[in-house]
Amino acid sequence: MAKRSDIVESMAIAAAAACLAHCVALPVLVAALPALTSVIPIPTSFHIAALIFAVPTTLFALWIGYRHHRRAFPLIAGLAGLALLMIAVVVYERTPGEAPVTMAGSLLIVAAHLSNWRLRRQTV
Repeated sequence: MAKRSDIVESMAIAAAAACLAHCVALPVLVAALPALTSVIPIPTSFHIAALIFAVPTTLFALWIGYRHHRRAFPLIAGLAGLALLMIAVVVYERTPGEAPVTMAGSLLIVAAHLSNWRLRRQTV
């Protein structure tokens, strides 16, 4: 069970880190090369697909951890991060607020998974 949890947790961390890298790299790239926005638009469907992957993997990994260590912080931080990702897509889509809200959500999710991982290792 621990090995399966580690795999799911690793996938969730990788997804959150990829999301963070996307949110940091893309604005820098777009700022450096303004013409790129007209050549390579990132469709809303990409962000929705990322959410479709992030929500179940994050919830599954954090729920398994919660059942193991009974600490609420990782679960609450993960839920807050997911909420920020959803807000970024629904409310701030294609506005200057989208990237910072998405980055904050991604950082919360990464912190939640790292905390969850650490707590699961402590209670073994």
